Amino acid sequence: MSSYKLEAGTAQHIGNRPQQNDRVALMTGARAPGYVLAVLSDGIAGAAASEQVLHTAKQVFDLFKPGDGPAVERLEQLLRDIVQETHLVIKMNAVSHQLDAHASFVGLLLSPHGEAVWAHVGDSRLYHFQNGACLARTGDAAYIEHLVSSDRLPPDAAKNHRKSKLLLNVLGNGRKDPYVTVGHHTDLAAGDVFLLASDGLWHFFTDAELGAATSRATPRQAAEMLINKAGERAQGKGGNCTMAIVKLVQPPQEVGNYTVQKLRRAV
Repeated sequence: MSSYKLEAGTAQHIGNRPQQNDRVALMTGARAPGYVLAVLSDGIAGAAASEQVLHTAKQVFDLFKPGDGPAVERLEQLLRDIVQETHLVIKMNAVSHQLDAHASFVGLLLSPHGEAVWAHVGDSRLYHFQNGACLARTGDAAYIEHLVSSDRLPPDAAKNHRKSKLLLNVLGNGRKDPYVTVGHHTDLAAGDVFLLASDGLWHFFTDAELGAATSRATPRQAAEMLINKAGERAQGKGGNCTMAIVKLVQPPQEVGNYTVQKLRRAV
């Protein structure tokens, strides 16, 4: 029996924008019992690309057969496959439908063997908290290092380089393949919390604030509180605000029905 159970939820708010371009979903795999996939995408120039992210993620995940406890590297490859296939479809749509759309990507895959694997592209983020403390957070550091090695830029120049802005590290960019950053954590336990967030949410909070909010409340309560606070801090200039919260909690204790047991013995 697992030492934890999952509490999860998603939430969105349009913010002060004319339309909602973010998309988010929690999925189970058709051939992967016990696996859970959370995906969040921020669409750029509309929601077509972010819609495609969720559609392709579901297709790829439904074809996934885990076998007897796959290695973390295989789970990372599954997320990379989702990114690459979505990227290709968005580029093809740009040619056939003259639709120039881009999207960010952040995905989290949880296995029934106590493993968490994540991947991200662009300015959406994933946070891993344990009892409120931030253990990991995706960001642009790896992408800047990539610019230094691929573009041969000095580190200081890379940070100020126009390509260090993650809007160009997106799915659907016809000039450059997306740079995927991956991470993982094993030995999951009650107290672990994962937050997937678009920039319309994480921009307004510190790591400590996000950790406290998600650890002390249910996903629904935390999402409502964070959306309300983000709206206050945006002061009428907030963007689309979207999140997924996956929380590992202690399973309920089973209580024996002693009355029934006594009755059975009496009979």
